[in-house]
Amino acid sequence: MPANTDTANPGPLGLVAFGLTTVLLSLVNGGILPSAGEPVVLPLALAFGGTCQFFAGLLEYREGNTFGYTAFCSYGAFWWWFGLLVLFAGNGWLSVNATAVGAALLLWGLFTAYMWVATFKLNWALWSVFLTLTITFLLLGFGDLGFGTATIGGYVGVLTGLLAMYASFAEVVNWAWDRTVVPIGGAPLSD
Repeated sequence: MPANTDTANPGPLGLVAFGLTTVLLSLVNGGILPSAGEPVVLPLALAFGGTCQFFAGLLEYREGNTFGYTAFCSYGAFWWWFGLLVLFAGNGWLSVNATAVGAALLLWGLFTAYMWVATFKLNWALWSVFLTLTITFLLLGFGDLGFGTATIGGYVGVLTGLLAMYASFAEVVNWAWDRTVVPIGGAPLSD
């Protein structure tokens, strides 16, 4: 019998929307899939990565979860930014400058680093996601600035997405079984 809850936890939806989309794009960034595969990421980024995460963030607001609200709405907007960037650039409506994209990715890395600090009081699963996501953004940002780290960023991004999918899986399974079946770990820093 699943856990008896008044409302559903929006976290697993936001995590899988983020994770699955991140894995697919990172496979392209890492060179595992061809760069011609990036347009396949576009509808997924808008529909699942962007929209579902933003929706999950709004539901986290309703639950009073400041961290979930900030994370999911922000990264949902990130996927919309990425999708629109690829769409507009691909149609010639926008000229994309790699240096500006690199700077934007570094700023996302900075944002993710401060979100990572909050995870020290949450659980090891989220701590791992935000640590690897910070590294991913920094590697991709420096890669766009000409430092040749984008491919490594793709590999770290695959790990990041898989960790997010694991956290989602754990939360869904643990809810369904009404006990810890798949561990997420306690808070990295306890009181």
